Amino acid sequence: MLANDVPLYEDELVDDLQRNHYQIIQKKKGFKFGMDAVLLSGFAKVNDGERAIDLGTGTGIIPILLSAKTEGKHFTGLEIQEDICEMAQRSVRLNGIGERVEILRGDIKEASKQFGAASFEVVTSNPPYMNDSHGLKNPNLRKAISRHEVLCTLDDVCREAAKLLIPGGRFYMVHRPHRIAEIITALKQYRLEPKRMKFVHPFSDRDANMVLIEAVRGGNPMVKLEAPIIVYKSQGVYTDEIYEIYGY
Repeated sequence: MLANDVPLYEDELVDDLQRNHYQIIQKKKGFKFGMDAVLLSGFAKVNDGERAIDLGTGTGIIPILLSAKTEGKHFTGLEIQEDICEMAQRSVRLNGIGERVEILRGDIKEASKQFGAASFEVVTSNPPYMNDSHGLKNPNLRKAISRHEVLCTLDDVCREAAKLLIPGGRFYMVHRPHRIAEIITALKQYRLEPKRMKFVHPFSDRDANMVLIEAVRGGNPMVKLEAPIIVYKSQGVYTDEIYEIYGY
């Protein structure tokens, strides 16, 4: 039994998030949060009094980190997998942040019906990166759901984000550069205008392997391509920017 009478099961472990002494429960052998989720939490902006929702929240990492890093009023995580949702709910209880963070079970494709239109100032998502034409599906269903468009597509995420946002609300997403044309097309289809973009490179001499995007509902056309993030300055050694984002 952990703090706040939160149970920890045999197939689970607890990781330190290096922010506000927060911790997170994860599966020992399941899909764990990665660099992409942490980078998204550093890229997203949630202002004082704003409400934010994370679509496909998994372990709840993004709402938990955003609650530590920003002055947002309330953070919701939406997760379709029942056991992962329950695990994320225990992480919220473990950290004693239930007044500001709530994890709910639900389907991204039905998110606007569940919460109502124009319910949030901010939407975030670290969606599955691979569609049916990219990559082999993981034989582990839980990992496949996290990495491949098994239960929702890029179009689903963009459509529901647009419906959930108030006019002028902001959508933050991390994705793969090889789908950038498709991403921009999907965003514009639902009147989510790309405003900021930042590419992430593992090393300074390597191609980007992630892209962070901010889009505004009903925004005017103009996008700012920000300086890239370089993850490692040498093998196994993070750059100063990564240490700052992680909170070390």
